[in-house]
Amino acid sequence: MSAKRSILRFNGHKFKDFVRSTPRNYSMIVMFTALASQRQCVICRHAHDEFVIVANSFRYSQHHSNKMFFAMVDFDEGPDVFTSLNMNTAPVFMHFPAKGKPKHSDTMDIQRVGFAAESIAKWITERTDISIRVFRPPNYSGTVAVAMLFAFVAGFLYLKRNNLDFLYNKTLWAFAAIVFTLAMTSGQMWNHIRGPPFVHKTQSGGVAYIHGSSQGQLVLETYIIIILNAAILLGMILVTEAASQKGDVRKRRILAIVGMAIFTVFFSLVLSIFRNKAHGYPYSFLFK
Repeated sequence: MSAKRSILRFNGHKFKDFVRSTPRNYSMIVMFTALASQRQCVICRHAHDEFVIVANSFRYSQHHSNKMFFAMVDFDEGPDVFTSLNMNTAPVFMHFPAKGKPKHSDTMDIQRVGFAAESIAKWITERTDISIRVFRPPNYSGTVAVAMLFAFVAGFLYLKRNNLDFLYNKTLWAFAAIVFTLAMTSGQMWNHIRGPPFVHKTQSGGVAYIHGSSQGQLVLETYIIIILNAAILLGMILVTEAASQKGDVRKRRILAIVGMAIFTVFFSLVLSIFRNKAHGYPYSFLFK
């Protein structure tokens, strides 16, 4: 079976025969998931893609052996497996050692470390001492996008070659620098490297927009942080402009108060998010 595919697909009977049966001279890395569209498990597909990358990386690596196999159990194909393991959520990654029963640490804590291929490979190494170097398939979409952007900019500059005064516009360059800074400080690069899900479901069945750990971040969380940081920046600009402008003192005072209020509220929100992610952080301002 492993010669045909890197991830074995098990139902209840195969799971019992190849994972639960003893004795075994191999360990199993099993992903429990729910990929059917009616299950509406958005992160299951993202986690499955990362799991496939790890399995393929192991299959074609020099450390590949029959000491470890990758498998997957879908809820619709093996509901009895979920029942026997008392599982009510997905996805879940578990390690079944060759000898003995799985321990608590044999279940990957995806709430803390995420489910990127690199995180899965690191967790497998910790549980089995088998090192897996992750090889991601090439993605040329970024290269094509950059090439198109450069082509667009070059064409625009060529058409405007007789009127390039806009290149000396300080406001334009300041706005571009602010946008770039907000994108980088919000975690866009982390998203590009790790490929996290847009949102994920909680154990209670709700939807989480903010990752519960400082070791992870969701895509929607990135957009939220961009908006909050932009609001903080707006407040700082208003306060600065109120101090530097000349004219009606009453108008400048109102501008300063509005800017300080915006800064205080949105900075408190950012601090609250950081406090909830970095457990044990003792400080807060307006919000807990």
